[in-house]
Amino acid sequence: MTTLLLLQLAVILVAARACGWVLKYFGQPPVIGEMTAGLLLGPVVFGAMLPDLHAALFPAASLPPLSALATVGLVLFMFIIGAELRSVEGTRAQVRAASLVGVLGISLPLALGLAISPWLYPRFAPEGLGFWPFALFIAAAMSVTAFPVLARILKDRNLTQTRAGRLALSAAIIDDGFVWIFLALVLTIGGAHRGPGVGMVAAGAVVLVAVAFLVLKPLYAWILKRGCDADGAPTRGTLIAILIGLVCCAAFAEAISLHAVFGAFVFGVCLPRDNRLLHHLAKAFEPVSMLLLMPIVFALAGLNTTSEAFVGAGLGAFGLILLVAIAGKMLGGTIGARLSGYDWRDSLSVGSLINARGLMELVVLKIGLDAGLIGQELFTLMFGMTLVTTVMTSPLLSLWNRRLAGADALEHERAR
Repeated sequence: MTTLLLLQLAVILVAARACGWVLKYFGQPPVIGEMTAGLLLGPVVFGAMLPDLHAALFPAASLPPLSALATVGLVLFMFIIGAELRSVEGTRAQVRAASLVGVLGISLPLALGLAISPWLYPRFAPEGLGFWPFALFIAAAMSVTAFPVLARILKDRNLTQTRAGRLALSAAIIDDGFVWIFLALVLTIGGAHRGPGVGMVAAGAVVLVAVAFLVLKPLYAWILKRGCDADGAPTRGTLIAILIGLVCCAAFAEAISLHAVFGAFVFGVCLPRDNRLLHHLAKAFEPVSMLLLMPIVFALAGLNTTSEAFVGAGLGAFGLILLVAIAGKMLGGTIGARLSGYDWRDSLSVGSLINARGLMELVVLKIGLDAGLIGQELFTLMFGMTLVTTVMTSPLLSLWNRRLAGADALEHERAR
């Protein structure tokens, strides 16, 4: 079994690296290649082309160890995301614009997700699941914006300090904060059909947050004040203390029928807002998380897909999901930016940027699948939507900048 696990890791890492290298030449960040590799390694492509080899390489009995590694990867990733989360900064007008884009970028996709849920529920809801947990999860999944991928796209295109880039990043902070709170509520409601009642899950969530902010926050502020050098780098003992707190919060969240990533996220949020500390934490944890463990997350997600999802009415469902996903985010972001006084080029760029779902969407979908809120068919369709909405971001940015910049130049020439 150990030999098979190591062989699986080698195949996953090679596939992720190869796909990332290929898509790099199409202006896509490496994470898109890694997500694509996960889909290719699943039954939709690899399993359909070489079923015997696929079954030998990824037998069902070998998946629990991969799942455990994937959970560790998600916990480390969400811890860093929580530590990176900052309040929206800037002038009053910038904060107001980010809030408007964030609210519209959430409310429109959420409303559209609820609107299509009655049509999706009869075919795609897991047996025994009530309508509202299913519908609320669909709404949450439609509202996601991929803050890490968005930041990477802006960095690669030198747009981080532009008006549109700053607005999109600020709105993404609001989106991410809301979506994780909303998703926690959905899992609390959905927990009733998996064992603990809603009251037990809700009480556990309150205890988690209370302990994190009333006990762990001052404790770790004290530890970090005494356990970091002049450059803000934590000592070995301090890193171990952080890992202990992280693992305990993740384990508690898992025990109360929330996902372990919620505990990791809350623990990350409760740490002091210190950019030097964040830099060293990212340096310590991101190489293992992003380079080794997250490709496993993508591969495991790909293994949970099914080729049956795109047969018959599934194609129509995929088209509907894709249309709703794109329309909600694009309209919300664009309208919010226009109402805040941004021109059409910046407004369309903001709409395109917050439409990128990337890794965050995949994490949300994996949580929904593990919690029994969606099945394999809908997971596959939304995996496809995640790839499409993220891949289209860079080409759309180029399109808006090229066409609208040309129109601005023509208008300026006419004015002369």
